[in-house]
Amino acid sequence: MTISEVSKKYKLTKDTLRYYERIGMISNVPRNKNGVRDYDEKSCARIEFIKCMRDAGVEIEALLEYMELFEKGRSTASKRKEILEQQRDKLLKKQNNIIISLERLDYKIKLYNDIVSGKKKDFTEEI
Repeated sequence: MTISEVSKKYKLTKDTLRYYERIGMISNVPRNKNGVRDYDEKSCARIEFIKCMRDAGVEIEALLEYMELFEKGRSTASKRKEILEQQRDKLLKKQNNIIISLERLDYKIKLYNDIVSGKKKDFTEEI
């Protein structure tokens, strides 16, 4: 696949793909005889993993370390697992904060629905 096709498929800019390659997060991207990137299944699988993790908020530094270890093979499996567990813990904390924020927003929206509909007459606005 060309960089344009990969960019469209994974909804990443070409610059982002080049950046990931430059910093080593995506390595050994095959090239055709003219030197143009020709992403294979292996490269696309890495991009899909990286995109999933980035969409969830995993830091580039953690992903870079993970991918560097991945390149070193099975001997790094326990360290890679540790990185993933740390990132999972961070995501669970974020998820909890998001749930709290959503509950607060739901409360505020209900309050404003009651004000707009006239159900709540004695209103003192709060933040």
